[in-house]
Amino acid sequence: MKAGLVLSLLGCLVVPTGAYILGRCTVAKKLRDGGLDYFEGYSLENWVCLAYFESKFNPTAVYENTRDGYTGFGLFQIRGSDWCGDRGRNRCHMSCSALLNPNLKKTIECAKTIVKGKKGMGAWPTWSRYCRYSDTLARWLDGCRL
Repeated sequence: MKAGLVLSLLGCLVVPTGAYILGRCTVAKKLRDGGLDYFEGYSLENWVCLAYFESKFNPTAVYENTRDGYTGFGLFQIRGSDWCGDRGRNRCHMSCSALLNPNLKKTIECAKTIVKGKKGMGAWPTWSRYCRYSDTLARWLDGCRL
């Protein structure tokens, strides 16, 4: 009985190692250094807002949307069926696992490919819903030393 209780308590203390959350200002700096500030006319604040609402700044996030039948990868939850991987269109010409690297190099490269399309950042419904018409975008860079 005591051993089971101790093991249960220890199980609650174990932190999953798969989570890798970046700070807001770290994300802003990496995106800026990757050339996203005003890329195709979209401010850095738009990109940071998108990253928050897509992955909560987790560059290793993988989300399976079973309802709509796709999997999203990385900081911007880029759809595997369209932009990466062995199956589908692979318009970014890379593996989906490349989008899970915290250095964000491949993620930024693929995001640039996506935003050059006719929908721009509207390719992400989350951006349209939470960032596009926001009058508080400046808050995403508050306190960041860029």
